[in-house]
Amino acid sequence: MANQEELIPEIALPLAQTPLYQLALELKARLTSFGGWEMPVQFVGISKEHQAVRTAVGMFDISHMGKFLLRGKQLISQLQRLVPSDLNRLQPGQAQYTVLLNSQAGIIDDIIFYYQGEDAGEQRGVMIVNAATTSKDKAWILQNIDSEYVHLHDVSSEKVLIAVQGPQAVTVLQGFVQEDLSLLKAFGHLEATVLGQPGFIARTGYTGEDGFEVMVDISIGIELWRSLYDTGVIPCGLGARDTLRLEAAMALYGQDIDETTTPLEAGMGWLVHLDSKEDFIGREVLAQQKAHGVQRKLVGLRLEGRNIARHGYQVRSQGKVVGEITSGTLSPTLGYPVALAYVPISLSQIGQQLDVEIRGKLYPAIVVKRPFYRSKTRLST
Repeated sequence: MANQEELIPEIALPLAQTPLYQLALELKARLTSFGGWEMPVQFVGISKEHQAVRTAVGMFDISHMGKFLLRGKQLISQLQRLVPSDLNRLQPGQAQYTVLLNSQAGIIDDIIFYYQGEDAGEQRGVMIVNAATTSKDKAWILQNIDSEYVHLHDVSSEKVLIAVQGPQAVTVLQGFVQEDLSLLKAFGHLEATVLGQPGFIARTGYTGEDGFEVMVDISIGIELWRSLYDTGVIPCGLGARDTLRLEAAMALYGQDIDETTTPLEAGMGWLVHLDSKEDFIGREVLAQQKAHGVQRKLVGLRLEGRNIARHGYQVRSQGKVVGEITSGTLSPTLGYPVALAYVPISLSQIGQQLDVEIRGKLYPAIVVKRPFYRSKTRLST
């Protein structure tokens, strides 16, 4: 007789929707499932949306991402244990892109921490995390900090987050913000007045272009999205977000990085501050990798023609499987296919010739410098 539990069908949980979901429906966006959310994959077409961000301005609903407000007397010192980057370097109004690590230096998530300074004897900050890992990240943080010295307020469901990206982002967004956005440096942030109401604005993004991420209350977020659209800003979906970030060689959590990859293997050595930091989770593994070198490395690949290397495709050298594609696309800006893949360190040098297996055939690929595309108008940090 079958186990009674086996007879109970698995119930699929309904997909979550952001506060801007109805606006996406109004614009007849094509929707897709992403990390437990029903999100727009495109509005007017991936190529047009991609081009809008590269040449003018586009906007993305990224309200699905996790949003934590942090405060406490020992906020920075408590967070120092969770990341390999030295947060003591941050001045109020500055931000750090970094990673949460497990004990083996595997990447639990990649995050941005925005340090807001001290207020009434407490340090304050904002942390933005990936949508699919929000619950996991929150549990990990609470497990590894002393709640006596740090308070975490999860406002993920209370706020809208809109990314306004592209060379014209500052000009367009300025029309809805009281503060002078031109004074905000790359990876700078401030508490601002958006459409007459309090908001949080950061000059960060995930496209390789200049731009901003705006966090506001839901009603203001809906009004801001409509206002931006009425001024001609192109709404963009996950499709363009992926091609834009891949051209800029920005890692996607769950594909290019995860709990089995370390920041040194992923080419994120600039996040690891071993010389200026005390103990942190995963430090011993990273110190060993730093001293002896990594066995594999995430590299950029260029393919010829229009043969796209997709996630999971095998990378070969002299007929032997040596790695696997993590991300790949046909670059709209460059006009040829690009990809990211983990390969042995011995095969990671620029100019190395490799092959990618696509539908049973081998196609040549060459290791190239990352990023594939670098904006001429993006501010340097």
